[in-house]
Amino acid sequence: MIDLSVSLGRLALRNPLLVASGTFGYAKEMAPFVDFAKLGGVIPKTVTHAPRAGNRPPRTVETASGMLNAIGLDNDGLEHFLTHHLPYLRTLPTAIVGNIAGKSEDEFVAMAARVHQSRDGLAALELNLSCPNVAGGTDFATDPELTKRIIRRCRDACPDLPLIAKLTPNVTDITLIARAAADGGADAVSAVNTFVGMAVDWRRRKPILGNVTGGLSGPAIKPLALRAVWRIGQLKAVPVIAVGGIASLDDVMDFLVVGASAVQIGTANFYDPTASVRIVDALPGAVASLGATAARQVVGTLNV
Repeated sequence: MIDLSVSLGRLALRNPLLVASGTFGYAKEMAPFVDFAKLGGVIPKTVTHAPRAGNRPPRTVETASGMLNAIGLDNDGLEHFLTHHLPYLRTLPTAIVGNIAGKSEDEFVAMAARVHQSRDGLAALELNLSCPNVAGGTDFATDPELTKRIIRRCRDACPDLPLIAKLTPNVTDITLIARAAADGGADAVSAVNTFVGMAVDWRRRKPILGNVTGGLSGPAIKPLALRAVWRIGQLKAVPVIAVGGIASLDDVMDFLVVGASAVQIGTANFYDPTASVRIVDALPGAVASLGATAARQVVGTLNV
């Protein structure tokens, strides 16, 4: 038997496969396609303190090997999530990781405190410190000191839940941010969020996205995300959950050997919602092929 269980600080998962926030709805939408019991965890869509209408359309555009999105955190707010979505999520046979985004440091802390009051059914809380598609910007994870402070204050406000910091790749040195997250008390970091990009219609001389720029995800960003995870992994300061262009068993194994303890399937959910389950089924064989008896034994084993 191959042991697929992983530990991310205080967060224990049955296997390293999670589905990424913003790509899986609130799980109910995926029920006809996915056996939730096979997943390591589900991260539902990011919620904000107050309802948000999101950005004006068009909000998505397909690229040569990925997707640009500028949804803008369209959601019905934290209270709606706690009242209407969390009760269903609690019934699922897998770990549920909440995801929140604040428009200020204080709002992050207030939201974490509110989640703490209704934490039953949540295995952890992911802090979306890095959304590039919101007017005014919520890319807090470009500043190490701000990252550290937000995580530390959220940890104080929400002491019983493991915290995951979702990091932006749109920085010069992501290891500085990862170190700050670790120093702030994060149980793990998710690396990486989307890269800022844009698409234009040259004939009309106009941007295609209503927001002008958007976040690039999908296969195009995998090599960039792989390098970011490898560099953070070398710090040995905090467990890494890899995100970015993961759509196959080979992708998952690539990220594990460079240093990720777990992975999130994102854009692939849009065109193949069964991908995560198929990968989980094939994962034991891939781990065994490396002479290991547990997934954690292959983490960070890249020979350089």
